[in-house]
Amino acid sequence: MTKPMTLAAAAGLILAVLLILSQGAASVFHALASVGPGALWIILVRALEIAGAGLAWWTLIPGAARSLIKVCLTLRWVRESVNTLLPVAQIGGEIIGARLLTMWRVGGGLAGASVLVDLLIQTATQLVFSLIGVVLLAKLGGERQLIVWLSLGLVVMTLAVTGFFATQRFAGFQLIERALVRIAEPRWGGIVSVAKLQDALEVIHARHGAIAAAAGVHLIVWFIGAFEIWIALAYMGYSVGYMEALAIESLGHAVRSAGFLIPAGLGVQEGGFAAICAVLGIPAPVAIALSLIKRVPEIVLGLPGLLAWRVLEGLDKSR
Repeated sequence: MTKPMTLAAAAGLILAVLLILSQGAASVFHALASVGPGALWIILVRALEIAGAGLAWWTLIPGAARSLIKVCLTLRWVRESVNTLLPVAQIGGEIIGARLLTMWRVGGGLAGASVLVDLLIQTATQLVFSLIGVVLLAKLGGERQLIVWLSLGLVVMTLAVTGFFATQRFAGFQLIERALVRIAEPRWGGIVSVAKLQDALEVIHARHGAIAAAAGVHLIVWFIGAFEIWIALAYMGYSVGYMEALAIESLGHAVRSAGFLIPAGLGVQEGGFAAICAVLGIPAPVAIALSLIKRVPEIVLGLPGLLAWRVLEGLDKSR
């Protein structure tokens, strides 16, 4: 936990609290409580999403045995837990996941490269998913100014994805290595100080079939996530169609990604949901409650995920 990230998390938490208070804490928490048992279904949907993302990661690892599927599912759970519950700018989980993967005889270079490519594909498919959301929001009557700002955000995101891809494909090993070294703690340094990282990146990028499969799975996972919104709103008494839920889910992720420097998008996600849901006539207190209910799986699944991380770290040290 770095001091800047801790301060960013504190600022985000304050923003979230102010948003809740501005809309009436009683109204927000009444809407949140109305979800009731629906939260269990939302948690199950999130667990399915994490499993799907783990499967996509596994497909990228050349020569990975089927027995490694369970490992990738577990480590993807750990990655998600770290990124959502710790102040690590939503990327620390990738470093931890790559390091832990080496415990199963996956070379450091290959482990690091697989995570980098997985992150690239995840971000690229999210871009497509968010673009669909902007189109749907426009059809649903979203304000022009909101559409313009969201579109500009997607342009920036496109440039970032393009740059990330170019860095991986065109001998960008040195840049990647330096960036990871700055982020990683000294005891994780071994995962990013391997000369074979660039070679591993080239091997993975050459497996076009595996990349297409991983992209397909990630895209399906994004669409599955819309059911979280659909379920939550149904329990809150707002009957929306899947397309409306899809628009909220996709743009909610886009807004949260834009605020990636704030851990878990605290405050940013809540404000984004309020703006997006307003287009559909959903009151701000309900929109903020909707954002909060999406954080329930992060806590319910994330806390055991952090425990699993510590257990795995202990096993690694005992070797």
